[in-house]
Amino acid sequence: MKTVIYTDLDGTFLNHDDYSFEDSKKALEKIKQRSIPLLFTTSKTRLEVEVLQKKVGIKEPFIIENGAAIFFPKNYQGFDLSFLDSFDNYFIKQLGLTYQQILNFYNRYKDEFKMFGFSDMSIDEIIKFTGLDEEGAIFAKKRDFTEPFILKDESKLENLRNLAATYRIKITKGGRFYHLIGQGQDKGIAVKKANEIFKSLYNEEINSIGLGDGENDTPMFENVKNPVIIKNYENSYVNFNSKEAKKSTFKGSKGWNEMVLKYV
Repeated sequence: MKTVIYTDLDGTFLNHDDYSFEDSKKALEKIKQRSIPLLFTTSKTRLEVEVLQKKVGIKEPFIIENGAAIFFPKNYQGFDLSFLDSFDNYFIKQLGLTYQQILNFYNRYKDEFKMFGFSDMSIDEIIKFTGLDEEGAIFAKKRDFTEPFILKDESKLENLRNLAATYRIKITKGGRFYHLIGQGQDKGIAVKKANEIFKSLYNEEINSIGLGDGENDTPMFENVKNPVIIKNYENSYVNFNSKEAKKSTFKGSKGWNEMVLKYV
């Protein structure tokens, strides 16, 4: 059975505070030695993931913007992926709405619901709210599918959810922001579809492992054989009830390293 690993980034593979993955090096080496596909499954953008993959030293498929699309590098392991759509140097499976569709809703209701999204934030404001460096903030702002935002009045959340649903949009929460995303997407839907693609490519069942620390990771947990919950920056665990779920002792990349070494 072929193992495939799906991992959240912020607060999981990367530390919440400094975005470091230094403590994950031993587990990363094990993954590379065993040629296990490691799919970053994140709310981050394509540009952010490409930069991180170069730093990590991998060129693997990835899932961006909370399950909006699955990207497979062209010529990946020699597989014929032409049944997917072509997008620059990738074949992709798009599950989300376009960014313009999301922005149409956001711009119409941002004042009424006191939303403050990335499209309205300056680079300096994104740096302030995220702790990213300037390059990282620029890449985070260049979005293809979804809008991260701060909700200044939490009491409006339920009404906003109900209204968004009429536009085929839903709201999910990550480590720092809420996100406006298409109804046809989330990390779980993307992971399920990616598993189906891997199963057809390898012609065998997939032993899927999913690591995450946030509310938006729970759909991913529901669609992997082995969910792994990483202790979050508040020293607690996201609520996910499953006898298969494992929990890390440590936070961030140290917890990620701990659990990969233990279960892969």
